[in-house]
Amino acid sequence: MIPPAVPAALHPLVAAFLADRDGVRTALRHYGSPLHLVFPQVFTDNLTALGSALDTAAVRHRICYAHKVNRSATFARTAAHAGIAVDVASAGELRAALSAGFRADRIEVTGPKGTALLRAALAAAVTVNVDNLWELATMAELARPDPPAPVLLRVSGFAGSSPSRFGIDLAEVTTALELLVRHRDRLRLLGFAFHLDTAATTERINAVGDCLELIERAYGHGLAPTVLDIGGGLRQVFAADATGYDAYDHALRAGLLGRGPAMHWGNNTFGYHLAEGRVHGGPVFHKYANTEPAAATLAELLAAPLSGHGGRALGTVLTDNLLDLWLEPGKALVDHAGITVAQVEFVKQAGNGATLVHLDLSRDTVTAADQEVLIDPIVLADNVDTRPAGVYFAGHLCLERDLITQRQVRVAQLPSPGDPVVFANTAAYHMDLSATQAGMHPVPAKVAVLHRDGQFVLCHDADYRPGQR
Repeated sequence: MIPPAVPAALHPLVAAFLADRDGVRTALRHYGSPLHLVFPQVFTDNLTALGSALDTAAVRHRICYAHKVNRSATFARTAAHAGIAVDVASAGELRAALSAGFRADRIEVTGPKGTALLRAALAAAVTVNVDNLWELATMAELARPDPPAPVLLRVSGFAGSSPSRFGIDLAEVTTALELLVRHRDRLRLLGFAFHLDTAATTERINAVGDCLELIERAYGHGLAPTVLDIGGGLRQVFAADATGYDAYDHALRAGLLGRGPAMHWGNNTFGYHLAEGRVHGGPVFHKYANTEPAAATLAELLAAPLSGHGGRALGTVLTDNLLDLWLEPGKALVDHAGITVAQVEFVKQAGNGATLVHLDLSRDTVTAADQEVLIDPIVLADNVDTRPAGVYFAGHLCLERDLITQRQVRVAQLPSPGDPVVFANTAAYHMDLSATQAGMHPVPAKVAVLHRDGQFVLCHDADYRPGQR
């Protein structure tokens, strides 16, 4: 049995680039295989969509590109050129943001921070999104007045939300406010922030309600916050066909139970738990099930009613209270804006009868360790034999675990050595998690792809400059 297809959603610009197979092969010959390709024009399209949702809600806002999603200089420079802000989470990212052209007043430092990073942030005069009371106290000690350092308080502990290792617990906010009052000459409270590991609108609205109450409490302490930062977490759309995703998931679970052809390698259950003849729990590839674009999720959030504010929409409440909405999208801005291409090295039959397609890259070049690639890689084969087949893609590390797809994948035709294989939508975190250096394999090159005057132009990521021809 050939497994159901799970085709990847592709931006039209990326699809047009892949349609030119000679162009893809030329890129591999020039820059090497494997190869990461980033599309700044797709990044701009995503930014436009999010901006449109915010403009429609008529809310004052700031979009901070979450730099940690990808080390690409192309994306950072595209964001700086567009005039938005950036969220950095390390001293290296801070330096990269400054180099990309972000001014200090458009840089926010988030995440857990040690003394060295706090010093660097203060020296650069950027906004610090404070994660805990120790950070706040350390900043009060290190900062100098005239002017005071701008800070946000990241809070956590919202009812109905999962425990988080980030943020100041709601029960400790009074201590933080008292510290800010004592050191108002050194620290200036801009507002409150949160980070939720969910895209659920109900949880976000609950957190927003608590933060609005904190803003009122801060005013009671003589402070004047004007910012509500809702963090990131807007999701991507991976699959072109939701029914195809559902069909594959159904067939995979049937195979795990022995009620259909097995489509899993070894004992892998993909996070499912098998008991009493049933499949329980959720899979590790759950993110691929999302079908709602980030801009639509954001629009839904801005229109959601706030129970403590007469049922008025979030956007309306923010506008009425002269508050600025900050958000820190990363995945949403690079959605469909990056692909990874590798060449087939050889095809073999394993002892269990499975067909293995070996590529010249490792699993962690295209997916996180705890995830499974659940959209089908795209094989750009010249083989005239177009009979579909079920295969597993294998990596080049000398490790059993380096199986790129631990599930059987449908391909339109078996590839041959040298054929390109494309992994779609890898820009969000995947490109920069590779451990291939363990085997002394080179790090894949990263190249920007631009569409100009009806043709595609490529340049090294480090060389890309927005607006230049």
